[in-house]
Amino acid sequence: MADVIKKATRESYGETLKELAEEYKNLVVLDADLAAATKTGIFKKACPERFFDCGIAEANMMGVAAGLAACGKIPFASTFAMFAAGRAFEIVRNSIGYPHLNVKIGATHAGISVGEDGATHQCNEDIALMRTIPGMTIINPCDDVEARAAVKAALDFNGPVYMRFGRLAVPIINDKETYKFELGKGVIMKDGSDVTIVATGLMVNEAVEAAKVLEKDGISARVVNIHTIKPLDKELICKCAKETGVIVTAEEHSIIGGLGSAVAEAVTEFCPVPVVKIGVNDVYGHSGPAVDLLKEFGLSAENIVNKTKDAVKLK
Repeated sequence: MADVIKKATRESYGETLKELAEEYKNLVVLDADLAAATKTGIFKKACPERFFDCGIAEANMMGVAAGLAACGKIPFASTFAMFAAGRAFEIVRNSIGYPHLNVKIGATHAGISVGEDGATHQCNEDIALMRTIPGMTIINPCDDVEARAAVKAALDFNGPVYMRFGRLAVPIINDKETYKFELGKGVIMKDGSDVTIVATGLMVNEAVEAAKVLEKDGISARVVNIHTIKPLDKELICKCAKETGVIVTAEEHSIIGGLGSAVAEAVTEFCPVPVVKIGVNDVYGHSGPAVDLLKEFGLSAENIVNKTKDAVKLK
């Protein structure tokens, strides 16, 4: 068996910006003194005249991005998710969201997998915050292939976009030759009839692995990758709810306000079935190796298996 290739989606972000620079002359990149970590330094090296380091002043950076967008540029404002969604929320809301400007936010180092940086930097609330901004599109890719496609899709889309990228290297599970990214559309990774596991980000691979174990235990699990959390693919979610009768959601985010909440809201309104949410359970994280923390907080294939077995009993 071939070795699994892993790559952090933040690296995919930086590399794709550089690759698209020649085709999109109005593409500019902003960073808040974190270019080495967010990987926008790759773009900076190739196009220094189109890169702006705004310093440790994230709110100001979002205002600058808004101004550039108003002048016809396509700015990608980049920093850690905690600062992009948290510290700069008011500017994102009022200066980018309210006038519906064409700003792309590249938020890296999201979730528990930030690891040793600890609770202050483990942003598990960003999707919830961004979901409340009218007109904001939210993308959370699961691997390198999807991240690259997401950056291109965001660039071609006219409007504000929040993209969530990780620090931890994760398995590449999509085939770059056949993968097709469609904004707002979920992807069925595996079909099944007993339960639907809806996952996003690095939890997609965990869901796929969990489904293999469940299959051996006699449970047919459908796995759906929701890379675009807003707008949510409600049509697919409801189709799965009706056909399998129960849904389990899995995300590297708080169980409050993220993918699980979005799915539960859609299901409650259109096709009521039980929804079991797997995520960070309304607690802060803490410092530690990323892989160990993911297991500790239940963000693993093993926990998905256990929760799914309980979920099918609710039908």
